Amino acid sequence: MSELPVSGQDTVHVWVGRTAGGRPEVARRLLRRAGSALLGRVEREVVVGHGPDGRPRVRAGAAVLPVSVSHGDGVVVVAARRAGAVGVDVERRRRLPAVALARRWYAPQEVAWLSGLPEDARADGFLLLWTAKEAVGKALGRGLRDGGLRRRMPVPDHPRSLLRPVPQLADVRVGHPPCPDGLVLAVAVAAPVGEVTVLLG
Repeated sequence: MSELPVSGQDTVHVWVGRTAGGRPEVARRLLRRAGSALLGRVEREVVVGHGPDGRPRVRAGAAVLPVSVSHGDGVVVVAARRAGAVGVDVERRRRLPAVALARRWYAPQEVAWLSGLPEDARADGFLLLWTAKEAVGKALGRGLRDGGLRRRMPVPDHPRSLLRPVPQLADVRVGHPPCPDGLVLAVAVAAPVGEVTVLLG
């Protein structure tokens, strides 16, 4: 488990679970665990479903918990917080034609930043930006629609884990908490948050 202190009051909790062909069941289990931990209920009282917009929904009685789900190669990730929108995205580190893909989808400033990285760091740089864009889109409730891939992200530098403001979105912050197993994880929030805690689950 790692904690990420930043300014604000709330905490985002992130659960990472491994899948072995049972991705929906692992997601439901992690969502129930999130509901239990943050709503103060036993897991059997936590109801997992989908809202009218198709996004995952966790509730216990009248209380509804803001959550976000992402899945990648062999993992499911759930992010939750007690108040305020949250988004999460995960990708497995891998080789890819980072600059060519960035030229197709990213803003010119991001392409320039990525091109300036050493060649062996470009795939990770591409994935840091990609997961940030996905997480921000989920926190906004829009995904990557309406130019989400062109939405500029703060350039991931060190320390990458800090939640940083997203250009032109005053109340949205995004960061990359440490994550195991060769994963790139991004968390976005639509209001100040106190810390991000990653739980292996």
